[in-house]
Amino acid sequence: MKVILLEDVKALGKKGEIVNVSDGYAHNLLFPKKLANEATARNLNELRLRQANEEKMAAENLAEARKLAEELENKTVTVSIKVGSGGRAFGSVSSKEIADAAKEQLGLELDRKKMIMDAPLKELGISEVGLRLHPKVTARLKVEVKEA
Repeated sequence: MKVILLEDVKALGKKGEIVNVSDGYAHNLLFPKKLANEATARNLNELRLRQANEEKMAAENLAEARKLAEELENKTVTVSIKVGSGGRAFGSVSSKEIADAAKEQLGLELDRKKMIMDAPLKELGISEVGLRLHPKVTARLKVEVKEA
């Protein structure tokens, strides 16, 4: 019997795949647990429509991420930090502070967990921070660290 998987099933397949299983396995396990539907013409058509919609949404998200990346390339965020004698910084600038400054100065909601920083910024001047906006899109944001 051919079934369309509604969820990932270990050792059988991923969500959205059409697989052949025995009638008993389908009727006794997959259908009662809502893990699969029978592969009828109507269900196959719904699957095609759902997959087309998901592809369209993925393309829109990718385009949106590329647009935001282009916008961020020319932007600079300024963050202040306390500095002692000799230009030595007290503390550092973390990704959370950069995200808060971007929200305040640029009006952009950036996820601090998607910032690519080797270490917190401890020096005055301009540094670049990477942002993973999408699995295929990475942007660079300039962060200027000034004396408070």
